[in-house]
Amino acid sequence: MSPVFILLGLIILIFIFIWALYNGLVTVKTRVDESWSGIDVQLKRRTDLIPNLVEVVKGYAAHEKSVFENVTKARSALLGARTPMAAAEANNQLTAVLKTLFAVA
Repeated sequence: MSPVFILLGLIILIFIFIWALYNGLVTVKTRVDESWSGIDVQLKRRTDLIPNLVEVVKGYAAHEKSVFENVTKARSALLGARTPMAAAEANNQLTAVLKTLFAVA
C-alpha cells in the first residue's frame, strides 16, 4: 500500500468521526431543547393554577376567620362565666365551636 492511500484513508476516517460526533451533538441539543420545552410547559401550567388557588384560599380564609371569631367568643364566655350553670353552658358552646375548628384543620 502506498502512503498516499493510507493518508487518504486516515483523512476519511477522521472526517467520518467528526461527522458522527457532530450528528451526535445535534441530536443531544435537540433532546435538551425538547426537555426545556417540557419544563416551560409545566411551569406555565403551574403559574396558570395560582389564581385558582388564591381564589380557593380567599373563600376558606373568610370561613376560617368566622370560626376563629366564634372560638374566641366561646372562650371569653367560658372565662367570664360566674355560675356553674353558665360555665357548663359556655363549655358546651366552646365544645361545639371547637368541633368546627377541628373540621377546618
